[in-house]
Amino acid sequence: MKAYKNMSKEELQQLQKELSEAYENAKGKGLKLDMSRGKPSAEQLDLSKEMLDVVSSESNCKTEDGVECRNYGQMEGIYEARKLMADMMDTKPENVIVCGNASLNVMFDTISRSMTHGVCGSTPWCKLDKVKFLCPVPGYDRHFAITEYFGIEMINIPMSEDGPDMDLVEKYVSEDAAVKGIWCVPKYSNPQGVCYSDETVKRMAALKPAAEDFRIYWDNAYAVHHLYEEPERQVQLLDIISQCEKAGNPDMVLEFASTSKVSFPGGGISAVAASAKNLEYIKKSMTIQTIGYDKINQLRHVRFFKDINGIKAHMMKHAASIRPKFEAVLATLEKELGGLEIATWIKPKGGYFISFDAMEGCAKEIVAKCKEAGVVMTGAGSSYPYKKDPKDSNIRIAPTFPTPDELAAATEIFVLCVKLVSVEKLLEAK
Repeated sequence: MKAYKNMSKEELQQLQKELSEAYENAKGKGLKLDMSRGKPSAEQLDLSKEMLDVVSSESNCKTEDGVECRNYGQMEGIYEARKLMADMMDTKPENVIVCGNASLNVMFDTISRSMTHGVCGSTPWCKLDKVKFLCPVPGYDRHFAITEYFGIEMINIPMSEDGPDMDLVEKYVSEDAAVKGIWCVPKYSNPQGVCYSDETVKRMAALKPAAEDFRIYWDNAYAVHHLYEEPERQVQLLDIISQCEKAGNPDMVLEFASTSKVSFPGGGISAVAASAKNLEYIKKSMTIQTIGYDKINQLRHVRFFKDINGIKAHMMKHAASIRPKFEAVLATLEKELGGLEIATWIKPKGGYFISFDAMEGCAKEIVAKCKEAGVVMTGAGSSYPYKKDPKDSNIRIAPTFPTPDELAAATEIFVLCVKLVSVEKLLEAK
């Protein structure tokens, strides 16, 4: 296919006419399709439905060491659940507290606690003149929403295929005591599917912060979310907790994870992993917040998955469900946009998203046109702090929730909108 930038004004005008007609036809179909969030499909949710039967009114609700899951107690979570989540995060059970259904809630609480009470004895952030966070971009919109909610200044850190720009991270962290944290999705990142290289993890663990209360917020949300069964296509991530210990920074990291896209997004379990010092500090406020999290749900997860091998086998069922959707979207992008030189995209090996970069200045208009034609996408700019993408180019594609037929229709409209907006952008410059 001929690159659009090499077309004459007349060729572009003719193409614009054809694409506009196709777009009007698409709008006339009255479609209502949603590719806005990384939600599991009904087929994926059904994979875990037997979990609802493993604990019933006839069940013995005691753990292996006799803890009664129906009653108060076990603030850190039952041991079996701590072991299960520790294995998922490649750490030790003693490093883990099992919490409620959402790791996002644990992250919010952690930032909130830091604002009001500081970090392990440091000055509460609310009493400081300035608090800053490093934000690898494009990144997870809900991370940025948390720090924005608390009025924390966010600093963009560009991502590469190996993770954040570590030269820039090291400079900010070592030179500015107002920098208190960095958001990280280190494996199959949201939205790019980037996995931090061993060197990146080691450099992260060896940071020398100017602030004693600096923490790495390591959101290992997609630790077991591979798209492919072959071991050579599954990325392995170094354990940040042990790396921090080796580097002499045992307290510098807080790791988060959940089973939200493993079991049920609305009924999973989450966990925070950290050093003994950090966990003791977390528990001080947790004991005031709650008498304990849902141990029956923890027991349900343990009895359903049994161990980490059960989780891995289960995740291959998820992969079998969503892999064809990813491959279908990628095939359509390549077929319809390959060679046109109007967009680039990343082919992830895991996670939940496809990161798409349109021509500069086009993302918002593409998403708006998609919506007008009945396809809801994640808002353009959402993958950047303050929803401000400096290039207005990044779009997050979430293929998992729609049915295959809905996904095909949505992707067809998406590429049509990309072509139309790109042609109009090029014509402006002629």
